[in-house]
Amino acid sequence: MAKSKKNEPVILITNDDDITSPGIRSLVEAVKGLGKIVVVAPDKPQSGMGHAITIGSPLRMNKMNLFGDIEAWQTSGTPVDCVKLAVDKILHRKPDICLSGINHGANHSINVLYSGTMSAAMEASIEGIPSIGFSLMDYRYDADFEPSKKIVHKIVSEILKQKKLDDHLLLNVNIPSVPYNDIKGIKICKQAYAKYEEDFDERTDPHGKKYFWLTGEFKNFDKGKDTDVFALQQNYVSVVPVQFDLTNYTLKKVLEKSKLFK
Repeated sequence: MAKSKKNEPVILITNDDDITSPGIRSLVEAVKGLGKIVVVAPDKPQSGMGHAITIGSPLRMNKMNLFGDIEAWQTSGTPVDCVKLAVDKILHRKPDICLSGINHGANHSINVLYSGTMSAAMEASIEGIPSIGFSLMDYRYDADFEPSKKIVHKIVSEILKQKKLDDHLLLNVNIPSVPYNDIKGIKICKQAYAKYEEDFDERTDPHGKKYFWLTGEFKNFDKGKDTDVFALQQNYVSVVPVQFDLTNYTLKKVLEKSKLFK
């Protein structure tokens, strides 16, 4: 795969919280010195956008001076748009790795399906670019990202040391919001079956018109001790290998043997 002039790995960084968020700045700082970094990220928050792409309106890009001598661009598109634009119009090649985050808030369990952070990483994986999405279990804008930076540096540096990476490597990394010394380690996990039991809070605006605000309570239905939710509860960093092939192979075998579609 193409390298920079100094034979450094090319690292594409993106997110869904926008290019000015503390999380993406922390991600850049965490991997400085590991390769040639290029940042391409949205110009506004895009949380919960999932794998959305922009079709019916034009996309715009502006060069930004936010990270010193690191090349950075903001776009009017979604996180997935950012990856596509980076490869086609900025890098003109595939980077060696794509890093997305550090997200403000959890992307464990079923959240991976809604997450703009993970969808950006997944888009890179679809394109044959090894990728990792990072999330901190803290939704506050002023969250402490210092422990996360150490975890990110450790994981990315180890991944880049590998002689041959799977082109479709895709990792969902969630980091507990505790001091670094309280993090017990890193665990390879499966995705828990846990989700928000959602409700729409009905309200009335000053003009007397109704509107709805999405609320909900997070519930874990998976009691296994090998899940991302369990690991995070025990103050471990959870690492879930993810794939974009959503085929249910067990059910596929059952259906092939049945007479249901014959």
